[in-house]
Amino acid sequence: MTAESNSPQMPPGAPSSSSDITAKEHPSFLVRLSIWLGAAACLYLLRSFSLLIFLTFIFGYIQAGGVRRLEAKIRSRRLRVVLVTLCFLGFIVGLGNFLAPRVQQQAETFAKRYPDYLHNLDNSLVEAAEKYPVVERLFPQIVDYKKISPPSSEWRVEVSASSKIFRDMLGLEEESRGPRRTTQMVEQMKDVFTRIVSSVSAFLLSLLFSFLIVWDLPGLAAGARSLRGTKIRFIYDELAPTVVSFASVLGRAFEAQLVIAFLNTFFTALGVWAIGLDENIAFFSVIVFLCSFIPVAGVFISSLPICLMALQESGFTLMLIVVVLITAIHMVETYILNPKIYGHHLRMNPVIVLILLTLGGKLFHVWGLILGVPIFTYIFGTAIKHKECDPKGA
Repeated sequence: MTAESNSPQMPPGAPSSSSDITAKEHPSFLVRLSIWLGAAACLYLLRSFSLLIFLTFIFGYIQAGGVRRLEAKIRSRRLRVVLVTLCFLGFIVGLGNFLAPRVQQQAETFAKRYPDYLHNLDNSLVEAAEKYPVVERLFPQIVDYKKISPPSSEWRVEVSASSKIFRDMLGLEEESRGPRRTTQMVEQMKDVFTRIVSSVSAFLLSLLFSFLIVWDLPGLAAGARSLRGTKIRFIYDELAPTVVSFASVLGRAFEAQLVIAFLNTFFTALGVWAIGLDENIAFFSVIVFLCSFIPVAGVFISSLPICLMALQESGFTLMLIVVVLITAIHMVETYILNPKIYGHHLRMNPVIVLILLTLGGKLFHVWGLILGVPIFTYIFGTAIKHKECDPKGA
């Protein structure tokens, strides 16, 4: 028998060389582009569920991390999942029961006194403009307010110079009057109510979905890997490594932002207590914590209630002290905490993190600040950086 007869026979239609196998395992550029365009289209279609998806990912990431950390102490995975979920829910329920009544009471008090805060701020701005003309040039709304000059008994929020300044800073439209204003208020109330119901339902559903996902995570992972034995293996091979890698980076970035939010809230609450505004410390702390996840605008939104309260309680001098205090806290956060914490969680040099946050905020505004660091980390670590060569040459 010849050597040819001893060689294994290839089945019909099988690739004749390793190059053919490689060509089948690595789809063409057009196929890969189609896969990613399809994934982008799916994300676009699911955009109305973005809050639910985001919260489910965050809650699941936190619980999965807790389950993983308990692995050395508790062998049963199901038991670890139950313990972590109970602790997570207990923390949320306990914090809500502790803060909710205080925040509600203090928020209602602030809302009732909000017109008085604005009126007091208008008078302070007029006095400052008379002493320092540069204030009038910085805020031309004061000129229009002085032309109207409503008596104290006829003062209204609609003519407030402070209200106009806030609307201009936030890019809001001028308030309407008469029936149109009533219609807009009704529509705004409906929109707020719809958003609240949607947010609460998304929050509750995300708690349930995150628990179910963490509970059966090994089975879900095995089911996803089983796609490699199907005809859509090329889609799995293209998307799975990228999705897993980017999810890991995004999860670490959120952990860093969560630590920053807690520290920012702690230092702000400490400063509020030190200057004597501790009666509303729960309300201010919740606002500061939530606004810590809103880049740039969050600083202004969280500072406004504290400044108005300080002005009402002790005058313009205390408000300036609050402004200096908040500015100092956010400078420490921006130039010290952000680079250090992001650098620790994402294993990046603090200077590079600071540069990325600065460029991301300038070029892409909110989304640049939120996703700039994790996206750069993923692109550099996955798409640009060369993988280490196998020392065995395999």
